[in-house]
Amino acid sequence: MNLEPELLKALLAAGESGLTVTELVNRLNTDQSLVMAAAVKLKESGLVELIEHTFEELSPGPHWSKKLPERSALERLASEAVVELSRLPALLAKEDVRAEVKWLTKKGWFSRERDRLVLTGKGRRALEGEREPDELVLEQVQERVTVPELKQRIAGVDVEAAVKLLRGREELVRIRQRVERVLKLTEAGRSAAQREAESGGADKEVTQLTPELITSGRWRQVRFRRYDVTLRAREVYPGKEHPLSRIIAEARRAFLEMGFEETASPVVETAFWDFDALFQPQDHPAREMQDTFYLAVPRTGRLPNPELVARVAQTHENGWETGSRGWRNRWDRKLAERLLLRTHTTAATVRALAENPVPPRKVFCIGKVFRRENMDATHLPEFIQIDGIIIDERASLVTLFGTLAEFYRKMGASEVRFRPSYFPYTEPSVEVFANLGRLGWVEMGGAGVFRPEVTIPLGCRATVLAWGLGLERLAMLRFGVTDIRKLYWADIGWLREAKLCR
Repeated sequence: MNLEPELLKALLAAGESGLTVTELVNRLNTDQSLVMAAAVKLKESGLVELIEHTFEELSPGPHWSKKLPERSALERLASEAVVELSRLPALLAKEDVRAEVKWLTKKGWFSRERDRLVLTGKGRRALEGEREPDELVLEQVQERVTVPELKQRIAGVDVEAAVKLLRGREELVRIRQRVERVLKLTEAGRSAAQREAESGGADKEVTQLTPELITSGRWRQVRFRRYDVTLRAREVYPGKEHPLSRIIAEARRAFLEMGFEETASPVVETAFWDFDALFQPQDHPAREMQDTFYLAVPRTGRLPNPELVARVAQTHENGWETGSRGWRNRWDRKLAERLLLRTHTTAATVRALAENPVPPRKVFCIGKVFRRENMDATHLPEFIQIDGIIIDERASLVTLFGTLAEFYRKMGASEVRFRPSYFPYTEPSVEVFANLGRLGWVEMGGAGVFRPEVTIPLGCRATVLAWGLGLERLAMLRFGVTDIRKLYWADIGWLREAKLCR
C-alpha cells in the first residue's frame, strides 16, 4: 500500500493545524513505522513539514499515593510545635526518619535547630490546608499524564516547579521525556494533495509487488518506488541480559583475564570475618544495630580454628606480634560470634587470605552486601560490591594503581586517578576515580595496603593490596541511570531501550 496519497489527503482534510503521527496512525489504520516512512519521504520532497514537540510525561511509581510522605509526617506532628529529633522515630512509627526530616525542612514546614525541629509559619499554613504545587500535581498522576495536560487540568499551579520537586522521587512518580511529531502540509504539499484528490489517485507509485500485479500483468505499467534502507523501521526488542547482569559478567571477565581467581563467602557471616579479622574495634559505630543487619535466629555462629581466633584476639588487645599496641580493650568472643548479613565482600577476600596466605596470589569477589541504609535515589540496603586482593612480596602501590587502572580501562574508562584517603584496615589508603567521558571524573571506591594487624594474624607477612568498589555506580554511569533503584525495578520500557553494547 502506498501511504503517501492517503497521508496527503488526511492532512488536507485536517487543515492548518495538521495531525500528529498518532492521529494519522489511527486514521489510516496502519503501523506507525509505515506512517513515519511516508512522512519522511514527503518531507524530503518538500510536501510536508515535520515538527517535533518535546514534553515530559508523568506516570505513577511503585509506591504512588495521593499524599506525600512528608505531608503524612506533618499531620502526625500537628500537635508538636517543637520536636526533638530523638523522638521522631516513635512519633512517626518509623525507625529511619532521615527522608522525612529532609523534606519537612526542604518544604520549609519545619526549621532545624541543632537536635530539634521547629514548626514554621509555612508549616502552620500547610496544616490549615495550604498545599504545595507538587502535592497538587501528584494527585493528578493516577495514570499517564503529560505536563501540557497538567497545565490545562490545574490552571494557576506552577507545574514546572512541581515536576522539578518530584524529579528523582521515582518511587512516587516516574518522569519520562517524550516527543510528539506533528505533520503539516506545505504550499507545495497542499497543491499536490488537491491534484491527488482531483485525479482520483491515477498513476500511483507502487511500494510492493503483489500476486495481483503479477497475475494481471499490471506490474509492467506501474512505477515501483526505490527501496530506502535508511528509513526508520519498526522497533524490534530482542531478548537480552539484564544490564546489571551484563556489568557483573564484564567485571568478572576483566579480572579473570588479568589472572585472578574468583572466591566467594556466605551472605550470612559472623562478625569475626566481617569486622574482627579486619582489625575493626568491637566498639566501632559500624557494628551498631542501626548500621548492620544482625540475625535474631540463629543469633551466633561458629568461629574458625582456635589458634587463628587467639591471634586476632591478642592483636585487638595488645597488638600481638604486629608492632601495634592494639585497641587496648578486652576482646569479647561473644561479639565476634554474632551472625549478620555481611556489610562488605572484604569478608570473602579476607577468608581467602586466611585459607591460603602464600604469595603470589590474586583473588577477587563479586557479591551482595547489606547495610541499614535509607532507600533513596543513591542508596539501597542491598547492593553489589567488587573486592579484590593481591598477595605478593614485591607488590607496591604502583602494582595496585596499575591493576585498577587496567580494570577500569576494560570497563570503559578513559583514565583513572587516585587520591590519598583514610580507611580503617588499609594504610596507605586511596580513593579511586575514573574518567567516564561526558560524565567526567567519578569516585568508584577505595583501595590500599592491608595493615599488618590484618595480615600477620592470618599467617601472611607479605604485602597485601586490597580494594572495594561499587558495581551499581558503574552500571548507573554506563546506562545513564540517575536513580539506583531503577536497576532493580521491572521497568520494561527502560529494559527494552538499554543499549546492548557501548
